[in-house]
Amino acid sequence: MPVKDTAPYLAHCISSIISQTYTNWELIAVNDQSSDNSLEILEAFALVENRVKVVNNPTSGLLQALRFGYNQTTGELIHRMDSDDKMPLNKLELMVEAWQGKGNLITGGTEYFKDDGEVGNGFKRYDAWLRDVARSQTHEIEMYRECVIPSNCWLVHREDFDSVGGFEDDTFPEDYDLCFRFITSGLNIIGLDEVLHFWRDREDRISRNWEVYRDNRFYELKIDYFFKHSRKMELPLVLWGAGKNGKDLAKLMLEKEKNFCWITDNDKKIGQDIYGILLKDITVIKSIEKPQIIIAVASPEDQKEITKLMEEMSLKAGKNYWFFA
Repeated sequence: MPVKDTAPYLAHCISSIISQTYTNWELIAVNDQSSDNSLEILEAFALVENRVKVVNNPTSGLLQALRFGYNQTTGELIHRMDSDDKMPLNKLELMVEAWQGKGNLITGGTEYFKDDGEVGNGFKRYDAWLRDVARSQTHEIEMYRECVIPSNCWLVHREDFDSVGGFEDDTFPEDYDLCFRFITSGLNIIGLDEVLHFWRDREDRISRNWEVYRDNRFYELKIDYFFKHSRKMELPLVLWGAGKNGKDLAKLMLEKEKNFCWITDNDKKIGQDIYGILLKDITVIKSIEKPQIIIAVASPEDQKEITKLMEEMSLKAGKNYWFFA
């Protein structure tokens, strides 16, 4: 657990860990050059709870803290925690009981909370969507839409963690990159239809303030993994959508592959030349055999209609089409 200036939340966080119904754990708390009294709070807990081990990051930075902390671990199973969040009381018990040995990873649902005020609808939708993904076991199908394995919501054997590169990659966002590595490595992802983590929504959290999170579509990361893992070069590639999302994706796709079909249902854009590609009507899909379609349409209503159309044409999610928005 990296700790950086989270003193107001730290006691609640650690108390939620100490209160776990599963008791065979160790917490490696990494003080990442905190300027508040986080270190004093950590040391006070360590004095009365020998399962809490406090170390100081010799450098600074989130990834450096994660790497340094991981190198201090002795446990067989690995889990990450953030110092401003909280665990449900049975979080570790649920994950450990569901774990089925090496080669398997446990994940599940999350729930955002605020100390005062209402959690935004966007966070609520993400929580509900994660539960749906866990319930339907569709992590690989949905992985290009959003991060399907949240950073504080997984349990995996340390050998499996090491095999995917652990915290060693410098790519940000580090949690989404790790999610892709977990899935594309071939690990069996087991989703629990349970809330396994309580996220604290606060104005100064990293995901709200770091520049790397400003564009939270993370298209560059998604396209990179799509071409590494999902793309079959012998099959025709199609991009659906000519709005901002579609145009931004098209630029990245052209760096990987020059010849793809670009379609839209916007009559005003059909026939336009954008980046050297003539946009076509969506009906051309019916004439394309075994397409791989990247869908850059954000509206939930439009996505439902597109999914219905794909099913009518016997095209399968995760094989013939993927949502990137």
